[in-house]
This record gives sequence, C-alpha cells and structure tokens, in this order.
Amino acid sequence: MSVRPASRALPTTVCTPVELGRFDELRGSLCVAEVGMHVGFDIKRAYWIFDVPDGHERANHAHREQSEVLVAARGSFTVDCDDGSARERWTLDSPDIGLLVPPMVFHQLDDFAPETLCIVLASGPYEHDEYVHDYDEFCELVSRR
Repeated sequence: MSVRPASRALPTTVCTPVELGRFDELRGSLCVAEVGMHVGFDIKRAYWIFDVPDGHERANHAHREQSEVLVAARGSFTVDCDDGSARERWTLDSPDIGLLVPPMVFHQLDDFAPETLCIVLASGPYEHDEYVHDYDEFCELVSRR
C-alpha cells in the first residue's frame, strides 16, 4: 500500500488516503490530481517541500478552514494527524496516493527520507490567520465545537 498507517493500529480516519491517477509507460510514468475526480476541493495553491534536514519536521499546525492533500512525489515521510479527539500516523511513500488533511487537524510531517519531495495541494491561498500554530490554542478551539 502506498499510504499506510505507520503503526499496527487501525487509523481512525482523521486524515484519509486519496488515490491519484497514475499512468505507467515505457517512456516513463505520470501522476495526475484532477479537481472533482481525485481532489474534492478547488485547488487554490500548490507548493512543495524539499531538502528537509535529517531529524527536522515541517507543518506543526492546523488550518482553520482549508484542506490540503499531501503527496510524496519522491521519497517518503510520515504525517501525524490529530483532530483533538483521535490521533493517527501515516507513512507516505508513493506519488500516486495522497493524504487528505481536512480543516482543524493539527498535523506534523517528519521522518523525511533523503531526496524527498512533498507536494501540497491546498484549498485556499496563504493567509497568516488561517494557521493555528499553538497546540494549546488548537485544543481550545476544537473543544468549543
């Protein structure tokens, strides 16, 4: 499996695997993420994460209203997802499977293999106030729901 829970425990589906299109030919392979077919939201921003030093992590935040699909375009990394009541850990290691991170899920990316390229497809543009970086603030916000 290309996206799999990183532990033996069954995931609680805080975050969800997303199958992307994949086409393999003698001249090479191609993956595609189409809105409405593979991604359930309009993509307003795409960015990529690379050259993460050994032992470092990325993200460590939640989005108030935006969703994201994370893809290991090359290499592998893990994603810790926490919705305030359940936690799960996923390993991404294939360019044809993404992981949907919905709004108000605190997530952290780590265990980056060398040469990893993570592509992120986001439902909104960058807005500073969209991010919740403080975990205690995140817990307070989800407790009010």
